[in-house]
Amino acid sequence: MSIIELISDARSIGTLICMVTFIGIVIWAYSARRKSDFDEAAMLPFADEEPINSKGQERHHG
Repeated sequence: MSIIELISDARSIGTLICMVTFIGIVIWAYSARRKSDFDEAAMLPFADEEPINSKGQERHHG
């Protein structure tokens, strides 16, 4: 077996490992068990906003 064949085999195995990892991440991300966690994380940017008063303005302190 030559060095060229070894490098080719290593590249093939590396590609296969990357593909399996990618498919695993996609399955993990789209699983129904993770939906509530991702919905909660999607609301994080809005978690520390000031409440809006009845005139449609944010309350300012100080």
